[in-house]
Amino acid sequence: MRLETLAVHAGAEIDSETGAVAPPIHLSTTFQHGPACEEIHGYSYIREKNPTQTRLEEAMAALEGGEAALAFASGMGAVCTVMQSLEPGSHVIFPDDAYTGFRGLYREFLPHWGIEHSVVDMTNPAKVQSAIRPNTRIVLAETPSNPMMKITDLAAVAKIAHAAGADLLVDNTFATPMLQRPLDLGADIVLHSTTKYCGGHSDVQGGCLVVKSRERWSAKLFRTRTIMGAAASPFNSWLILRGLRSLDCRMERHSSNAAKVAAALESSGKVERVCYPGLASHPGHELARRQMKLFGGMLSIQLRGGRDEALRVTSRVQLFTNATSLGGTESLIEHRASSEGEGTKVPENLLRVSIGLEHSDDLIEDLIRALE
Repeated sequence: MRLETLAVHAGAEIDSETGAVAPPIHLSTTFQHGPACEEIHGYSYIREKNPTQTRLEEAMAALEGGEAALAFASGMGAVCTVMQSLEPGSHVIFPDDAYTGFRGLYREFLPHWGIEHSVVDMTNPAKVQSAIRPNTRIVLAETPSNPMMKITDLAAVAKIAHAAGADLLVDNTFATPMLQRPLDLGADIVLHSTTKYCGGHSDVQGGCLVVKSRERWSAKLFRTRTIMGAAASPFNSWLILRGLRSLDCRMERHSSNAAKVAAALESSGKVERVCYPGLASHPGHELARRQMKLFGGMLSIQLRGGRDEALRVTSRVQLFTNATSLGGTESLIEHRASSEGEGTKVPENLLRVSIGLEHSDDLIEDLIRALE
């Protein structure tokens, strides 16, 4: 079955009791069990698992090509579960450009958990190799990266990680399984903030981990999620499952719009640099062409004139909304350094842009008008 068809049908089996085509939502927090607590119906308590969450996990595993998946209350809940599943004394390698929550995780929390970390530019596999230690257990890659849109060679980094006895964890939030397949490129775990494109409508929070090997990771992650309490709610699971049905169509439109917007902005004299892997000028363009189907709906721009000019532009847009997050139907723009706050490494002249599903000409006109 082709991926586009799978997105529509994964986790969507007809309800056996009613024949309902849309999946039911099971809101019960507890389930009938036997006298000795036997799971008669396959479930016991909502924090462990619930039927709606199971449907979502089956769908995400199918789309990413993994043996199993676990849904979470958020993307950060998912990645923290991986870190909390490591033994004290473990070492994790992070990318230098990544979601700001990762930086909070390794600066503020990993030291308390006895976990070491290094931060490297993952566009250069040699730097990943140099950062490897005997106790390295996870290499975390994010490609395209947030917000600089750097591209990591997943196959090369996977080879380095595996040679050291470590696993590769890839944040595939920007690309989604429709545009990039990390497990096929050597990754061991795929991370999603399903709040973004998988949900697709800016109305639900969630996260997910998809594992290549059920035996290697699934039981450990399941136990950590159960005890630490980061499980997804049934209603949020249902909303994300609904979002998957249109994911392929939406990602095509997001990508098409972003490519047109990026090309238009690159020709503007007010723009110093457009960071979008679909542009031939992007340093990771050829690599992105090899490991992505399309280039996604995210881009960032750096403006001539610094912070003041960036804030001027964000104050002049009319169609774009100044807001954080990404992946919804509407287009968003954000002065990322302000959003990340103290300690950010994002250039002050950078705007992160989430391109939505509007007509591309309207989006271009709004941005060009704001730049004038």
